[in-house]
Amino acid sequence: MTQRRVLLQAAAGTLLFTLVPIAASAKTANMVAVRMWPAEEYTRVTLESDAPLQYKHFFVRSAKPLRLVVDIEGLALTEGLRRQIADVKADDPYVAAIRVGQHSPGVVRLVMDLKTEVKPEVFLLKPFGDYQYRLVFDIYPEHPRDPVGRILAGMAEDDDPMGDLLGEASSTDGDPLGDIIAGLGKDTSPPKAAEKPKSTAGASKPASKKSPKLIIVVDPGHGGEDPGAIGRRGTKEKTVVLAIGKRLAQLINAEPNMRAIMTRSSDHFVSLGGRVQIARRAKAHLLVSIHADAWVKSTARGSSVFALSQKGATSAAARWLAKSQNESDLIGGVNIANVDKAVASVLVDMTSSWTIGYSLSLGSAVLGEMKRINRLHKAQVEQAGFAVLKGQGIPSILVETAFISNPEEEKLLKSSAHQNKLARAILTGIKKQLAADPTILNS
Repeated sequence: MTQRRVLLQAAAGTLLFTLVPIAASAKTANMVAVRMWPAEEYTRVTLESDAPLQYKHFFVRSAKPLRLVVDIEGLALTEGLRRQIADVKADDPYVAAIRVGQHSPGVVRLVMDLKTEVKPEVFLLKPFGDYQYRLVFDIYPEHPRDPVGRILAGMAEDDDPMGDLLGEASSTDGDPLGDIIAGLGKDTSPPKAAEKPKSTAGASKPASKKSPKLIIVVDPGHGGEDPGAIGRRGTKEKTVVLAIGKRLAQLINAEPNMRAIMTRSSDHFVSLGGRVQIARRAKAHLLVSIHADAWVKSTARGSSVFALSQKGATSAAARWLAKSQNESDLIGGVNIANVDKAVASVLVDMTSSWTIGYSLSLGSAVLGEMKRINRLHKAQVEQAGFAVLKGQGIPSILVETAFISNPEEEKLLKSSAHQNKLARAILTGIKKQLAADPTILNS
């Protein structure tokens, strides 16, 4: 094995970012696909091939714009590869353009023109599921944006998302929980105007600067490299659950004493640990993870709600579903070498019997509303070891809105009207549970 060090001769300011050994390949690798996932948090560029790629990457800082250069040995530069690169739409905050060329015999050079200073993470993924070998570039900004921090900063002056909820009486009878509970119990149906957040904001009575907020994390499953289940008409789970999640977040934010924080608001991958970290940083009171089920038989149908189990799954189907959902990191692609140990550690079971009990009650309330708009797959809340619920330490439910593998339900999931019904049903269930048992407000 030899090691090559190549710098651009004309770039006096070139900084070699990393160097990996390059060995003669046993055979030429063929590019299967080139994909790009733009997002505010980071941009992911994935090169999928039928054999492992030998590569090195470095910055050309003297160039304008700043460039990230990737040299790949043993890759054939074909017209197909040129078209794959040309098809990539670099409409994101960090990458202005991508181009490819034959740098030298046996070496293909990929150049990314950057819009700003970045900190890329580069790693290889072995074949898993439907994917072959993947070379992944996660391009993070030099100065990361913090959407969770911005939301929390707008909610309260201090670090407590509940503001002065327990510090002052907010109702005439001296009960500090009075106002928020009263607001939850008067009408368990979200206002129709909530479908149009702009007009609702003007019509609703705004909360005061120190008004208490119940923080609900809305977690649309999958995203980016991880499509989730795929319907027979090609509908992707990640797409419909993101649409439902956005509608639910809009409805929640239309409530004067609630605030929604989404784990993702675009088509990009968020690891299970990353989802947990968002909820913990937000000091959330509830988490709702949204999914769309699938089964080998297209006749399977109906909505389901799941909570975490400390004693194993309540059914074989629940155990299978939890296993498939927990494989999201392997499908979406996580840089294992750089996983924050603190984040990884929160995926252990942090729940208490009270948390699970409240989750089951919350799930029952949501299930009761779901049956008004769709058949139920199971009449009771099921339980299994879902990692995204396990690491929260707060009441959390996973809602399987419908079977995307069922053609009729796949069609419903794509419908804006049905997405609204699903979002309303979830929020109505949350409000009914909070009105029946407000103890979560003290957590």
